[in-house]
Amino acid sequence: MARLPELAVFDLDYTLWPFWVDTHVDPPFHKSSDGTVRDSRGQTIRLYPEVPEVLERFGSLGVPVAIASRTGEIKGAKQLLELFDLVRYFVHEEIYPGSKVTHFERLQQKTGVPFCQMIFFDDETRNIVDVSKLGTEWCYLHSCPEWNESSNPNSRIRVICKGPS
Repeated sequence: MARLPELAVFDLDYTLWPFWVDTHVDPPFHKSSDGTVRDSRGQTIRLYPEVPEVLERFGSLGVPVAIASRTGEIKGAKQLLELFDLVRYFVHEEIYPGSKVTHFERLQQKTGVPFCQMIFFDDETRNIVDVSKLGTEWCYLHSCPEWNESSNPNSRIRVICKGPS
C-alpha cells in the first residue's frame, strides 16, 4: 500500500454535500423524527452517499481528517456537520471566507503536519491551484470517477489524487 497522508482535508460544498450551503439551501436546518435533515423551507438535505464511508475509512487507517471551507454561512455549515453526525470525524475545522491558503496555514500550525503530508479534496480548481503551491497533494473530485474509489480498502489514492508535478 502507498504511504498514507498524515492529514486529509475536505472542502464542504460540492465535496461532502451537493450544494452551496450559503446559496442553495436555507438555514436553520433541523432533523425530522425520521432522521431526514431539512432546511427552513422543508427541502430535504443530503450528503453525497459515499461520504460517511470515506471518512470512516480514513479514521480506520489512523489518518486525521480536517475541514477547509470558504463558506460565508459558517453557522449553517457547522449545524449540518452536527445534524449529519460528521463532527466526530474532524479533528480541526477551518470554516470562514477567504483563501484556502490561510486555512491550510492554520491547519499546519495547529497540527504540525507538513503541507507535503496533507491531502486535499475539493471541487474548485482555484482552491486546488492555491493549495498545490504549498506542496499539498490534492484530489479534484470532478476528475475522480467515483467517490468510492477513495474509500476502497486497496485504495489507489496516490494515483487518483495526483500532487503537484
